[in-house]
Amino acid sequence: MKMWTWLGIVVILIVALGFFSVGIYNNLVGMDQNVKQNWAQVENQLQRRYDLIPNLVETVKGYATHEKTTFEDIAKARTAWAGAQSTTAKVAAANQMEGALARLMVVVENYPQLQAAANFRALQDELSGTENRLAVARMRYNEAVQSYNVSARRIPTVLFVRMFGFDGEKAFFKAQEAAKEAPKVKF
Repeated sequence: MKMWTWLGIVVILIVALGFFSVGIYNNLVGMDQNVKQNWAQVENQLQRRYDLIPNLVETVKGYATHEKTTFEDIAKARTAWAGAQSTTAKVAAANQMEGALARLMVVVENYPQLQAAANFRALQDELSGTENRLAVARMRYNEAVQSYNVSARRIPTVLFVRMFGFDGEKAFFKAQEAAKEAPKVKF
């Protein structure tokens, strides 16, 4: 009788541990998918930005034909984005594009007649809206990453993370050092 009692307790503990493990696994799956979904939104907005930029560049080129290096930098950044395979490479390409866009806006400041052009104004408004959407998407992605990372590092979840094959920690989207300085506008 005593042996059956102990066997029953062991079976109950194993079943409880199984349900507990399934709960942790399902929570990690949900959080992992949330991070991926939020990253997809960042990529969506980055793609929107890259789709708008050629139109903006061509409009500016008509007024500022001697600003060749700025346009070459934008082309290189677009190429880097198109060839990026990993999240890290895409973040680096996005940061490269942000620097090129900041220089493009400095060029625009030097051409008042360009600023008054209706087509340019419309493109600039679209790009501004895209940048705002991108900022929100990055913020949501970083919030999802933070939630995942906190959960993945807590006990007992940390014990199951590697066992279930999840990432120990996901990377935040960080601005590059050059983004901390405001672009200089000269007239």
